[in-house]
Amino acid sequence: MPKVGMEPVRRKALVDAALRVIGDHGSLAVTMSDIARQAGVSPALAHHYFGSKEQLLIETIRSLLRQLRRDTVAALKAAKTPRARLSAVIRVNFHADQFAPGTIAAWLAFYAEAQRSEETRRFLVIYARRLRSNLLADLKALLPTDAAERIAEGAAAMIDGLYIRQSLKSAPIGIEASIALTEDYLNALLAATSPSPRRGEDVRRTDEGVSDAGANGRKAETAAPSSGPAGHLLPEGRRDHQIEPPEGQLT
Repeated sequence: MPKVGMEPVRRKALVDAALRVIGDHGSLAVTMSDIARQAGVSPALAHHYFGSKEQLLIETIRSLLRQLRRDTVAALKAAKTPRARLSAVIRVNFHADQFAPGTIAAWLAFYAEAQRSEETRRFLVIYARRLRSNLLADLKALLPTDAAERIAEGAAAMIDGLYIRQSLKSAPIGIEASIALTEDYLNALLAATSPSPRRGEDVRRTDEGVSDAGANGRKAETAAPSSGPAGHLLPEGRRDHQIEPPEGQLT
């Protein structure tokens, strides 16, 4: 029998091991024995905690999404202006931990799985909704709704595309370069679309290649990417902490 109080520790160890094994294999074609071995426990104990490999894999993607949500909420709370919050969302989606090769491979494996698994697809849609929502909420404070929606779609697609590019080991794009490209996109469209000089000032460039508000709102330690579709199923712009996940799933 497992020791009393060890369940949370063992479950986390198995989830972490699943992420590493999936990343190493580059697919979900792994066994419970592979994962248990990586975690240093027996396959029987892994089955005791999760029941099946499929349940463990679902918990693994839940874990990735929970961490991303925690990082996003913290970054948004630290940012003080709409433009600073946009920069915070961008940086959070390019966190160094998420740029680890194994994590990138695991995300891509989950996207492949979503083509046949409705449950996996549902979790990835949650991610896409959150990303678009976080961008749209603050873009709508700066721009008319139609322009905000268009730019949110483009920025979300750019974040996802740059993340996927990391899987091309021959031509990777680093974290800071990815952030700068996305900031350039936002700055250009905000300046072109902004109806007032004040809004134009909010997106002026600095020597660091980002907006003044964005630079002031950055928190380098809270940045965590992800990959996913550009979230077209979203309600009107609400930030991450205003979106409640399906009951019992991601909290």
